[in-house]
Parts: sequence; C-alpha cells; structure tokens
Amino acid sequence: MKKILKRLIPVFLLIVPAGSFLVYAGICYHADEPALKALASDGTVTVCATGYGWYFDGPSGENVLCFYPGAKVEETAYAPLLFRLAEQGVDVCLVKMPFRFAFFGANKAEEVLAAYDYPNKYVGGHSLGGAMAAVYAADHAQDLSGVILFAAYPTKDLSDVPVLVSIYGSEDGVLNVDKVREGREYAPADYTETVIEGGNHAQFGNYGEQRGDGNASVSREEQQEQTVSSIIQNIRH
Repeated sequence: MKKILKRLIPVFLLIVPAGSFLVYAGICYHADEPALKALASDGTVTVCATGYGWYFDGPSGENVLCFYPGAKVEETAYAPLLFRLAEQGVDVCLVKMPFRFAFFGANKAEEVLAAYDYPNKYVGGHSLGGAMAAVYAADHAQDLSGVILFAAYPTKDLSDVPVLVSIYGSEDGVLNVDKVREGREYAPADYTETVIEGGNHAQFGNYGEQRGDGNASVSREEQQEQTVSSIIQNIRH
C-alpha cells in the first residue's frame, strides 16, 4: 500500500494544479448580444468561421490584421470592433486561443497569415493578446508590415518592425501605464501612441465590465470608432 501511495503522490501533485487551472481558465468574459450580431455578414463585410477562429473580409485587398484576444475573453466579444475595422479597410483574422490565453498560442499568426495573400500583414491584439502578438512580431519582423496594440505594450525589441500603433484609454484601470512608457524604448521609428480620452480597458471588446477597470466616460461604440480611426490613419496602405 505504501508503495502504491508513493507512486500516486507525484501524479496527484500534477493533476491538482492542472485541474485548478482548467477551472480558472473556464471562467471567462463572454461576448454580449451585440457582439454575436456582429458575426453576421452584410453587403460590405463577409464574416465566416474558420479553423483558427473567424475571418472578417471587407473591401480591402491590401491590409490584413491577425488579432489575438485578451486573456479569459471569449474571442467573439471583439466582433463589433473588428467588423468596423474590416469595413474601413483592414480585413481581420480573429484567432481563438487555447484555454483563452494567447500565451499558449503566441505563434499562431505564422500559420494564419501564411494562408492569405495580402501585401500588408499586421499582428496585434488586446491586453495579453497584444503582448503576445508583439513577442511574435519581434521574431518575425521581416514578414510583417506592423503591429497594432490595444491596451498592451511590447517587452521585446520591435525596432525592425515598420509600424507600431499603440492605443489605450485614459481611464484604463487594468493596463500598467508605466510599462507602456517603458515599452517605448522597444518601438520602431514609426511609432504612434493614441490615448482615447474617457476610454477604458474593457470597451475594446463587448464583454461587459472587467474587474479592476476604470469607469469609462465615453460609450463603447465611441471608443471603438476612435480606435478604428486611429488605426486607419496610422498604418501604411
């Protein structure tokens, strides 16, 4: 019996943390009703489910963004923002991450973008998703036209990336703004930082309020419209 217990203890020590993580990862921020409606195609943007997630195909044949969602956020929560972006000239590949953590899928952009023939290919994402997209970009700068960060910051050198667009809200209570400032040292020469006055962390997506976030003084729609406008103005066409 003692021998059996000795064999089982290491297994138990592995199973308990794994089980705890799965429970933790399973509690996420869900997409709201407007987000689910934004998964429907119209005369301008075609939305379709793919093996990696979702593809928002608008009128552009020039620009595509591979988008990584924030941690523990249902990927479809970003559909309204990404639909607007596709309408305005940047098609989007929305990636579904393992366990809803971009940390486990930081290199997914390589396979996703390889399937599309666009002159200008970008990576980016929200919060942890943006940070992981920046990590990917640091090692694949030669394959990219730029990086777009939504309430995120780089932690590796992006000086070889042609364009870096950083966008966050003035009322963001989740983002570490000191880290954003420190991240500027990794930025390329063509670097743009946009602060949306009155915007917060959660309103880049449609998943309700986020714990620890600040109170926004602009609507979710307004924050997303300003975000799209900043991107269109600052990327290369």
